[in-house]
Amino acid sequence: MDRMLYTAMSGARQSMEQQAVVSHNLANASTAGFRAQLHAMRAVPVQGEARLATRVSVAASTPGADFTPGPITRTGRTLDVAIDGPGFFAVQGQDGQEAYTRQGDFQVDGNGQLMSAGRPVIGEGGPIQVPLGAQLFMGADGTISGIGMGEDPDALAEVGRLKLVEPGEAGVVRGDDGLFRTAPDAQGQSAPLPASERVRVVAGALEGSNVNPVESMVAMIDVARRYELQTQAISDADENAQQANSLLLLNG
Repeated sequence: MDRMLYTAMSGARQSMEQQAVVSHNLANASTAGFRAQLHAMRAVPVQGEARLATRVSVAASTPGADFTPGPITRTGRTLDVAIDGPGFFAVQGQDGQEAYTRQGDFQVDGNGQLMSAGRPVIGEGGPIQVPLGAQLFMGADGTISGIGMGEDPDALAEVGRLKLVEPGEAGVVRGDDGLFRTAPDAQGQSAPLPASERVRVVAGALEGSNVNPVESMVAMIDVARRYELQTQAISDADENAQQANSLLLLNG
């Protein structure tokens, strides 16, 4: 069998994976605070006999996420919060560990817990609880204040404060749940980041996704055509192998 099959097969497989990344980005083009996932491919030598030195295979290389800020849109909703500049909101993941997101369209559930996309929002002392029925306001430093609670319902009282973090040079990596965490240690645990006083938020606004729908559509078409070329190469290699076998049988 022509070894060209393996080269083309690896290219087709990586094109399929890249298409999945592009499709995921495009599906989240309207998700608040979404960070586009990056995907890259690299050529690697085919291991084997010396005569394969000129042949290469394709391997995926996912460098991470695009942290370019998305556009900030004013909504006027008091629980909509956008981060101005670098930084993340801290939330509680499904595993109970601290994770990070830029999605700031917060909600208050029936138990008075502040939530982001169904995940508890973490404050300086853990998950944030707010009085049900209170009118909430967000400060630029993440302080949450409310009216309509306590003995004086007209008084503005502090409820809590968002935990805002800044990854710095260490950076964060995206998990399978779409949340960001610090790089895991040898035991697979991610250490929580300390709160940062430098991160600022904009109340009554949302940060949009940094995915460009037009560029994503063009990339999707480009990847689809590349996949077609790889599958055509596989078909040609198979046809060549069949013709070679037929010639051997006729000459045999």
